[in-house]
Amino acid sequence: QNDANDNIKNNNHPKDTRMQLPKQYYAKGNYFKLENQKSPFTRLIYPLPDPKGGLGVHATMDLSGSTRFGPDVQWLPPDFDGSEDENIDWNVDAERSKLFYDAIREYWPGLEDGNLVPDYSGVRPKLWNPDLHNFCSKSDNNDDGDDEGVSNNENWMKDFMVAGPEYHGVKGLIVLLGMESPGLTSSLAVGEYVAQMVVRNQ
Repeated sequence: QNDANDNIKNNNHPKDTRMQLPKQYYAKGNYFKLENQKSPFTRLIYPLPDPKGGLGVHATMDLSGSTRFGPDVQWLPPDFDGSEDENIDWNVDAERSKLFYDAIREYWPGLEDGNLVPDYSGVRPKLWNPDLHNFCSKSDNNDDGDDEGVSNNENWMKDFMVAGPEYHGVKGLIVLLGMESPGLTSSLAVGEYVAQMVVRNQ
């Protein structure tokens, strides 16, 4: 992202009103694995989204039949830019299990103590950070005034973003930001959209 913004600065005229790319923020997500107890689930379980970010601690099953729970949301410092991943502690803190037990028991009260063990973690990009209160408004996300599909809540959370030359003014540059779970789930459609942008801007 930093390289992309440098490219934009070097190519835009000083009076150009087109925008710099928004900053990405990063959140670590931890997973715990179920052991010593049979899972009651045969499909994915998604609770209500966490207002602090993320889709909530959900249940997933792998090809071996094991059940994992996660991810939670553990925000990295707002000034972290993703370029120094050696500063990330990839270990899953066993102390976070209390948060997992509380969250999982909202939809599975039968989870027994001691049956969650730390599994793995990852980091995902986001376009907002709750500590900075930089949520998205309708005007941020919709330039044509069409509010269809946009929440009436002015503080709704930004999802992902595809920024092409129309946004930043650099020919041939297409940047995908905030591509976490919703963006990856939409990857085929996003790919088609990006291909159309490439053709349109040739």
